[in-house]
Amino acid sequence: MVKMMITTFFAKKVKMTGKYTPEGNYVGATVLDVPQIFVKDVRTKEKHGYQAVRLEVKSQKVKGKSNVREVRTEETYEPGTEIKFDEIVKVGDKIKVTAISKGKGFAGVVKRHHFKGGPRTHGQSNRERAPGSSGSTTTPGRVLRGTRRAGHMGNSRVSTGGLKILEVNPQNRTLTVTGAVPGAGRNKAGLVTITKQS
Repeated sequence: MVKMMITTFFAKKVKMTGKYTPEGNYVGATVLDVPQIFVKDVRTKEKHGYQAVRLEVKSQKVKGKSNVREVRTEETYEPGTEIKFDEIVKVGDKIKVTAISKGKGFAGVVKRHHFKGGPRTHGQSNRERAPGSSGSTTTPGRVLRGTRRAGHMGNSRVSTGGLKILEVNPQNRTLTVTGAVPGAGRNKAGLVTITKQS
């Protein structure tokens, strides 16, 4: 059996709180719940063209339910091997978290792109949160593709790096990290991908 070399695992966001760092600073923190993770099967270069492992993430609420996620790695693992998060990260390690952000529905340009809006005086009753003119002039004489507009906001894949591990609790299977983690908390939370940074 090879030494555990996977640097990626998965968790569920529970809540935000505040914690003291070892330096004595009080910072915002996020508590993550880490489910049991097992190696389901492997992908090899000879058979599949690339090296990876498929991980089975057990559901902590619905018995028998699980999610399967694939992680690229050059190491090989036997199916059934448990991935223990406390062997991957320690207190003080830096991590990158990736998750689906909260969906905010249809949003205007002021909320979505931080437009300033129109004047708030001289009878401008319906222009305060309007986008105003954002097209081009005579050349090219059209609105360019990709211009910022009102539209669907949130519900997209977001990564946040440089977060530090504050607490590792293998007994309760919880992890506390500095800062905010994308996505909703509690029962609405999806899986958060956690990758250890060097």
